[in-house]
Amino acid sequence: MQKLLIANRGEIASRIIRTCRQQGIQTVAVYSQADQEMPFVKMADEAYLIGDPPVAKSYLQMDTIIDVAKKAQVDAVHPGYGLLSENATFAQKVLDAGVIWVGPKPSVIAQMGDKVMARQVMIEANVPVVPGSEEITTWEEAVRIANQIGYPVLLKASAGGGGVGMVLCHSDHDLEQHFATTQKRAEMYFGSSAVFLEKFLERSRHIEVQVLADQHGNALHLFERECSVQRRNQKIIEESLSPSIGQEAREKLYQAALQAVHAVGYYGAGTVEFLVDQQENCYFIEMNTRLQVEHPVTEAITGLDLVSWQLAIAEEKALPWKQADFEPLGHAIEYRLYAEDPVTFFPSPGKIEVFSLPEGDGIRFDAGVETGNTITPFYDPMIAKCIISGSSREEVLTKSRETFAQMKIEGIKCNLPLLVELLDHPDFVSGKYDTTILANRKGK
Repeated sequence: MQKLLIANRGEIASRIIRTCRQQGIQTVAVYSQADQEMPFVKMADEAYLIGDPPVAKSYLQMDTIIDVAKKAQVDAVHPGYGLLSENATFAQKVLDAGVIWVGPKPSVIAQMGDKVMARQVMIEANVPVVPGSEEITTWEEAVRIANQIGYPVLLKASAGGGGVGMVLCHSDHDLEQHFATTQKRAEMYFGSSAVFLEKFLERSRHIEVQVLADQHGNALHLFERECSVQRRNQKIIEESLSPSIGQEAREKLYQAALQAVHAVGYYGAGTVEFLVDQQENCYFIEMNTRLQVEHPVTEAITGLDLVSWQLAIAEEKALPWKQADFEPLGHAIEYRLYAEDPVTFFPSPGKIEVFSLPEGDGIRFDAGVETGNTITPFYDPMIAKCIISGSSREEVLTKSRETFAQMKIEGIKCNLPLLVELLDHPDFVSGKYDTTILANRKGK
């Protein structure tokens, strides 16, 4: 592979470019008018303007991006995460253009992107799933099924992801009130109005397993990540290994994740996500057929460069390891830094006047911005990720407090105060937390 186009923006584009530089691979960036001064545009060997700021007029313009790939004569396209990364149509367009797609087969992306279909595939593969339904078309049908499953339930967009298109319902009235609007939101965000129901597991933990599989039938799990600190059903802290589950549950998660990989013929880097209830029963909820935001956590405890292995697998290289070759190297926690109000979680656009990040052993920042950049309202407000690693969780927590005390972000509101608060939250410090930790924190 000599030249790679990155069909993404921000910190993930910068992160992919760093790996390519190490491997002597030239990079091509695509950018909107709002992003022309962003670091990833300057880092790439070539950069092409593809449209106006809204993603529908730039980063989601498949044919425009394919035209750039042809013009720049790239060998491959890496989609990053979000945007077109789980769009089977785009993946097929890349392949039809004679370019390598850094990801799984388009058919697998489509299969796992439809949450109803994914549930059925996992049921057939004997992977436990959360009690739920197939696609539901009327609120009357939803009420009938919800009463069979038992409230509370989650009304979810079948093509959804990232916590978008998901509503918690506690009664028939809730379902009637939210059904039509959820369908409309699903159509608007994901191009499909299909919705379904899942039983809401109260005080559950959100735990995912990183997988890596090649095109020769070899598959590995790279341990799990605890992702239960969330706001608006979106993660803000991830850590590995999970501090809250026993070894028996851990092994069940690994086994189920690899069953899922083999059931769909998956290859590349991917993530199988689960909910774990208070009795440590594990339930599949979805498979992400791409790189995750939180992949550096796994890199920290394995020593692997997952982007490098995505590229190798795309070139049909075989994984050189067996599962027994891996043991976790200490502990790691990732903190997502958002340009948002730490209390209301509302985005905070504006110019970054100061962006000063400390350096040190076991401290990694994957940033998408620098001092002087302007945060616009057009994109996800995440501006950077802070990944802290060490020999133990206690060491990581201590190092995290020291790192946050040295950080300076001015000109915009940022969720740093919330992260500092969580580092003293007794449930987080003990590791015995679940997805209610933010909703139930004192005074909120």
